[in-house]
Amino acid sequence: MIEMLISACHATGPDCRAFSLLFDGAEISLLTCVMRGQAVIAGWQQHHPDWRVNRWSCRNHRARELAL
Repeated sequence: MIEMLISACHATGPDCRAFSLLFDGAEISLLTCVMRGQAVIAGWQQHHPDWRVNRWSCRNHRARELAL
């Protein structure tokens, strides 16, 4: 699994959160995630107009499981 991790803050307050989008690693590579990331973020932003994206990154989902 490939994870796109989005760090966003609520537009009207100090509430900041991490949002996770998961992609099938057989269909999308880490490089593809990075290359197409801006388009994915733009779509996410349209569906979440109350949130402002501060940063985003792509990584192997397994790495996050190991960190927990």
